[in-house]
Amino acid sequence: MRYCRYETADGPRWGVVDPSTSEVTALRGDPIVSVETDGPAGPVADLRLLAPVTPALIVCAGRNYGALLAERGWDRPAVPSLFHKSPNTLVGPGAAIRCPDDARDVAHEGELAVVIGRRLSGAGEEEAAAAVFGYSCANDVTVRDWLHPTPQWVLAKSTDSHCPIGPWVETDVGDPTTLHVRTTVNGEPRQDGDVGDLVFPIPSLLAFISRTITLLPGDVVLTGSPAGVGELHPGDVVSVEVDRIGMLTNPVEHWA
Repeated sequence: MRYCRYETADGPRWGVVDPSTSEVTALRGDPIVSVETDGPAGPVADLRLLAPVTPALIVCAGRNYGALLAERGWDRPAVPSLFHKSPNTLVGPGAAIRCPDDARDVAHEGELAVVIGRRLSGAGEEEAAAAVFGYSCANDVTVRDWLHPTPQWVLAKSTDSHCPIGPWVETDVGDPTTLHVRTTVNGEPRQDGDVGDLVFPIPSLLAFISRTITLLPGDVVLTGSPAGVGELHPGDVVSVEVDRIGMLTNPVEHWA
């Protein structure tokens, strides 16, 4: 199934997208909790889509693609390198990524996002894999100015608007290791990563996180960015596309 979240005069609503017709059927609530339909909402193109998730927690993995390690000359990590982005960073498709006025090095990081469907604590890999609700496209936008000389990870990773996710959550992707993550800026290819190249595959990544951090339904895990991370500037348009999910596109603007 393909679940979206969209704006209405009465506030955000959830919907299910028919991939064959692009028509949206409204839902009465969060599809992770219950899928109860509530009539037609119209074509997806006529709706203002929002981020299709409302997580309490966004956990991110760094240095998790073999090609990225090779590109940067980094050693293979013994355990996942984790950080978090705060929920204020979330925006949906079409929303602007805003560059702070004092930032000179803002980077795109196209990623596969994993949406958690059930409580996960101290899980093994099999349980962790079964806890996945679905997948989405994400952009772990990073203000790299704030990583040097003294790393300020909160500022670098949790600026407002710096975690676009969308356009929807897809629950039926088959084997996620066969997916590819592609990023373009103004139509120019920047990143093309094979999810099968993850240093820590999704089940082991989720299991590792759950050792000390309880993941709840609706939480999001960003699985890492492939090689080719690059700069963004106001006026750019950045797109992240994942096979069998869709494309997430956002303009880049000055802070306003």
